[in-house]
Amino acid sequence: MKNNMEDIDKLIKETLTQEEAKFYDDLDEQNALQMVGGLFKGKNKWLLVMMNIMTLVFFGLFIYCLVQFFNVEEIKDLLKWGLGSLVFLLGVSMLKVFAWMQMDKNAILREMKRLELQVSSLYHKIK
Repeated sequence: MKNNMEDIDKLIKETLTQEEAKFYDDLDEQNALQMVGGLFKGKNKWLLVMMNIMTLVFFGLFIYCLVQFFNVEEIKDLLKWGLGSLVFLLGVSMLKVFAWMQMDKNAILREMKRLELQVSSLYHKIK
């Protein structure tokens, strides 16, 4: 299967111009760190920077609530601090899930661009 994919890539690169071939190489599969770095590019980078700041704030508040939870002895206070820790931990989790969904969206868009480029190059070859 790998050889077949390499043959297809080779065939596509032969039909592309140098600029298109460079663009095609840039669309290659990314590792996890490159995907995280890709979150901070484009129109929504301010939103993701703000979300990461809020994640750090929520995590700090979670730690604070957790420390307070272990320092109190009354049931009412235990419930308050325990609920606070749970709320902030859920906030951190939801913000992280959103970031993972953005990484997945970027990967899907990259694959769609690859397919568009492949279809275009094959169309020009047939034509």
